[in-house]
Amino acid sequence: MDCETFEVLGRWEIDRGPQEKHYDFWWNLPRDYMVSSEWALPPQFENGIVPEDLLSNKYGHHIHFWDLRARRNVQTIDLGANHQMALEVRPAHDPGREYGFIGVVVDTTNLEGSIWTWWREGGKFHIEKTATIPPEPAAPELLPPLLQGFGAVPPLVTDIDLSIDDKFLYVACWGTGEMRQYDVTEPRKPKLTGSVHIGGIVRRTPHPNGQTFAGGPQMVEISRDGKRVYWTNSLYSTWDNQFYPDGVPAAQVMARAEPGGGLALAEDYWVAFPDGYRAHQIRLEGGDCSTDSFCYPSVGT
Repeated sequence: MDCETFEVLGRWEIDRGPQEKHYDFWWNLPRDYMVSSEWALPPQFENGIVPEDLLSNKYGHHIHFWDLRARRNVQTIDLGANHQMALEVRPAHDPGREYGFIGVVVDTTNLEGSIWTWWREGGKFHIEKTATIPPEPAAPELLPPLLQGFGAVPPLVTDIDLSIDDKFLYVACWGTGEMRQYDVTEPRKPKLTGSVHIGGIVRRTPHPNGQTFAGGPQMVEISRDGKRVYWTNSLYSTWDNQFYPDGVPAAQVMARAEPGGGLALAEDYWVAFPDGYRAHQIRLEGGDCSTDSFCYPSVGT
């Protein structure tokens, strides 16, 4: 796209390599590379999740690395076909730190969610699974039809977000109704330091103010000072209807984060929306942790 006239000039990628699906992307400008992830093809998400495709491992499970200036795929890593829907990409904000994180929605062999850490070393990109989140057993009659045959609720890791100082990673478990906080100062050894429950397919944990929070923690956003963590409850309307057939009235909540780790829901913060609306993406005025990207490394890096 022309940067002055906004005229569409053509496709960005000159060489896609093996990439077939796409979802999220982010970049490291000084190191001149981009990272992208995968969700699905339009027929696999527009009308809801396709169970047969999921169980056949036909959703995205690759992470792609690109030469940003040359607009070419330079490396693709397969996480394994059972690691379905490699969605949110969160590189370190400091471009001197050549690593990042990606969340995987579900492992079709055991229903767990997972966090992976990727890094560049020796001119190559590498990735490994560094944290897992188990499913929660549940009686079939408490589950939506889509999950009744499994007898469990998968965490469904639908969003992750990294604090601006690259210290804490927040993981939204939309299925089990949990927001997790990990200390990732050692990127390949995340440590669980905080957790709150709200909503969830079976738990249905209410807000501390007594309000019903339908759905579960979904899109998450962190204030630049790292003290406030916000999230909403809607994933995608057709998917909402499958996993939460009783409805997902729009809501947004906030938790307060402790500097050394720890998370607690703010009892005095609750945003409701008009009937018929659903709450998804969050953007904070003045900047936030999933939109800000630095061109220069921190002092001392």
